[in-house]
Amino acid sequence: MANSPQSKKRARQAEARAAVNKARRSRIRTFLRKVEEAIATGDASVAAAALKTAQPELARGVTKGVLHKNTVARKMSRLAHRVKVLSHPAAA
Repeated sequence: MANSPQSKKRARQAEARAAVNKARRSRIRTFLRKVEEAIATGDASVAAAALKTAQPELARGVTKGVLHKNTVARKMSRLAHRVKVLSHPAAA
């Protein structure tokens, strides 16, 4: 339990940061879900557009410290490959 004024303040700050990070993570997951759904429909142009809007959100997650840069790089790479296969099936 926080006793000193400083530890009480740090507890409040941690709570506020956790709320912000939770919102950011949720927003990123929404963009990822939209890309997944677009890939599932099989429409390459919609999937490419969804990926294009999701990439800056993922990158923002890295700069804000919500996600690790290698995690985002891996996710973007795998999604880009899946979108590419939709438009060029021989690319698999």
